[in-house]
Amino acid sequence: MNTVALVAQDGTIDFLSHPSIDSPTLFAALLDPEKGGRFAFHVEDGTISFRQIYLPDTNILISRFLGDEGIGEVCDYMPIDGSGRIVRRARAIVGPKTFRLAVSARPDYGRARPKLEPVENGVAISWKDEAGKDWQVTLYASFPLTVSGEDVDTTIDLKEGEDCWVVLCPGRPEQPPVGDRYVRRSFSRTRDYWHKWVNRGSYPTFWRELVVRSALTLKLLTSVEYGSIAAAATFGLPEVLGGERNWDYRYCWVRDSAFTLYSLSRLGYYDEAEAFVHFLMERAVETGESGLQIMYRMDGGEKMPEVALDNLSGYAGSAPVRIGNAAYRQRQMDIYGEFLDALYISTKARGKPAYAVWTKIARIVDWLTANWHLEDRGIWESRGEPKQYLSARLMCWVALDRAMKIAEIHSLPADIITWRSERDKIQKTILEEFWNPEVGAFTQFKGSSTLDAVVLLMPLVKFINPRDPMWTSTLAAVRRHLVRDCLVKRYINTAENDDGLAGEEGAFTICSFWYVEALARTGYVAEARLLFEKLHTYANHLGLFSEELSETGDHLGNFPQGLTHLSLISAAIWLDRSLNGDKADPGYFEFKMMEDPDGTYF
Repeated sequence: MNTVALVAQDGTIDFLSHPSIDSPTLFAALLDPEKGGRFAFHVEDGTISFRQIYLPDTNILISRFLGDEGIGEVCDYMPIDGSGRIVRRARAIVGPKTFRLAVSARPDYGRARPKLEPVENGVAISWKDEAGKDWQVTLYASFPLTVSGEDVDTTIDLKEGEDCWVVLCPGRPEQPPVGDRYVRRSFSRTRDYWHKWVNRGSYPTFWRELVVRSALTLKLLTSVEYGSIAAAATFGLPEVLGGERNWDYRYCWVRDSAFTLYSLSRLGYYDEAEAFVHFLMERAVETGESGLQIMYRMDGGEKMPEVALDNLSGYAGSAPVRIGNAAYRQRQMDIYGEFLDALYISTKARGKPAYAVWTKIARIVDWLTANWHLEDRGIWESRGEPKQYLSARLMCWVALDRAMKIAEIHSLPADIITWRSERDKIQKTILEEFWNPEVGAFTQFKGSSTLDAVVLLMPLVKFINPRDPMWTSTLAAVRRHLVRDCLVKRYINTAENDDGLAGEEGAFTICSFWYVEALARTGYVAEARLLFEKLHTYANHLGLFSEELSETGDHLGNFPQGLTHLSLISAAIWLDRSLNGDKADPGYFEFKMMEDPDGTYF
């Protein structure tokens, strides 16, 4: 919960930002196999296949190496002690095994050259970043390490049942000391921590394992120090292979974080919500009249200048590789709705918000009542011209609606009359100005004929009754134009809706789960269940999802993507309630399957 490492199936850490999730990389072979750097620890002899699992209900990863000569494994975890360490423990399970450790640190996005120096029980790796600041990590091991130039490369022979370990530590000296006792105790404490965290949650009857894995993934993207939540663990992974849609998602988007809190709150996790609200209220004091910008650095910093890393070739040659994100300067009016909706869910469980927090929120809502009509770049952060997007208008309605409910339920001071008046004006403009009778649907922006998967949020946020003819017509239009089986595009890039970028992106996985939930809420529960279970087959071997899926089912975009996992949780919860016959919920519909007039299942 400070940073995230990606471990390939062959036991190689090929991506790690250090020391924080939005810091420069220490290893980035994922983005450039030659210059990015890697931390490999694997069986050297006779391997014919790989297997990876998470220990159930934890974020502890097991990589197994299976061959004719036996089985070896590497266990990876980050201890829950604030040390920022990575512990890698190898074991010969069946037969003697030879393990190879090959560490090629390439700090500062591969721009800095490391200096390696032997120390007691390990090797110190030091460097200077572009600003001239000194950095160091230390590699400790239970076996001798061999230094070769800028790399560590050594092998160790283990008999059956024997194990060894290597620990990557920020700086030195280390407290507590690194040794056998620390490795074994930190494993037990890390395992127990995740077990207790999972046990605190309330999970659906169906698909519990999928939902738990998604919740654990979202938890990994949170900052234990600041309360912020990263949108994804990576940067530069392409939405179009070989194209320019390569963004840095290692920052805290208000939208993504609010959706994350909504999903975690529905599972019974409220501590994360309180930490994020505190983080956001601190930003609201600093950011200006409206109180929010769309995204922040993980430590709350407001500037994320976008820079291309010319020294990295990119994933499968996809360039430019960008760090930073120029979208932080955009206006996106929808963020207020997502935030107020998450806060509303949290206050229903945790009670009345603190008065100091509420006064800041009320100030933001007052600003919104006068500015909800402003043009913006939409929920998808278009790099085209600002427009009056449906996403902005819909979520502004949500913001005012939820703010009113919080104030009324908890008897908090608020200009309720103005808030209600402006909320109702927004509803009228959506129904009258964003409805296109020729398309038979609500469209992407005012006066357009373009569909946008964001309309799937309309019944999810309770803006419209899912039995309303305007909604069922919209859902049918989405199915015709954006859906292929269980895969849903967020929009079609046309001359009318030019997002300012080249290339045709894949299906957006969050939209696929939105579609599933929208179907279920509209009463098509059997179809929703079928598509939901089909979507599971697109997860990787560990149950993780990226941002998008290609037409051939490959993962595209940054990974793992928080938006995808939180939408999976929401869809699973709604489906579970429908399948269990939760008729107490006003949105409940009987289990049924409908058909279109052409005879195809809707």
